[in-house]
Amino acid sequence: MSKRLEQLQQLLGQKPQDAFLRFALAKEYEKQAEQELALQQYAAIHKDTPEYMGLYYHYAALLIENEEEELAMNIYEEGIALAQKTGDAHSLSELKNAKMNLEMGL
Repeated sequence: MSKRLEQLQQLLGQKPQDAFLRFALAKEYEKQAEQELALQQYAAIHKDTPEYMGLYYHYAALLIENEEEELAMNIYEEGIALAQKTGDAHSLSELKNAKMNLEMGL
């Protein structure tokens, strides 16, 4: 186990609902090629803190890697709706482009 992974898990022990820490843990799991653990973290953030905008692009991308394109499309659509609602133009553009790439099979 990497030192960073240990540190993130320790911090999460103190703040288990911190969406940023959970997101960082998911990204660290991805680096460690632990896709299932990363997906579990993303799913937990999605359930508990759906307003965490940083989630949507990365969650959907990992779902695509795991050949779950239909679920990824739903995640992109939810993220697009949230970005529109909150006025987050950067995330909106990023998510729309990623969704279009998925639709085109890229």
